[in-house]
Amino acid sequence: MNRVEDLEAAILKRAEKLATEYRERAERRRASIVKEAGDQLRLREEHETAMAKSQGDLVYLRKVQASELRLKAHMDHLRWGLVQDMEHRLKDRMVAFATDQEDEYIQTLQKYLAQGAEAIERGDLVAEVNHRDHQRLVERWDAFVAEAAPGKNITLASSPIDTVGGMLIRSQDGSIRLDNTFEGRRERLRSKLHQIIVDRLIPATVDGGGML
Repeated sequence: MNRVEDLEAAILKRAEKLATEYRERAERRRASIVKEAGDQLRLREEHETAMAKSQGDLVYLRKVQASELRLKAHMDHLRWGLVQDMEHRLKDRMVAFATDQEDEYIQTLQKYLAQGAEAIERGDLVAEVNHRDHQRLVERWDAFVAEAAPGKNITLASSPIDTVGGMLIRSQDGSIRLDNTFEGRRERLRSKLHQIIVDRLIPATVDGGGML
């Protein structure tokens, strides 16, 4: 009888041990499953958060870029307006120079004539000026040419040209010409004048470091 009881006790002990092992194994498996589920949930949350952040960053970046484009367009418009205003002022200054400082202006015309006579290697040339300067020069043209370009035969065109000031010198056949009118010189210097105006009126710090 004792043997039977001992055997039962052994079987029960073994059963309890196995039950404990299975329970511990089940707990470990459960903990592992819970951990895996938690890790997957965390990864999914991190992924969704990253996606949301990425979308938010993209929206913010687009807003920043749109703001920069609007600012650049505004600066371009402002720059263009200022450049146009300065070009009008240059024209007004040229008119004032030709009107109020006649002696200096006539000397400038002589320099233009000398420059043209030297640049165009022809003996016979034609000079063209506007109506105001034509009236000033027609009576003293011979002396004017003799002083500015001795040795050259330069005729003052009878028909004035439409220009603010300055002088256009050309060969008799018109194949060679040097445009020293205000408009001609401004056109040749346009890019340089434009850059000077921009540098003076819109420093790099105001323009966003190079955002015309």
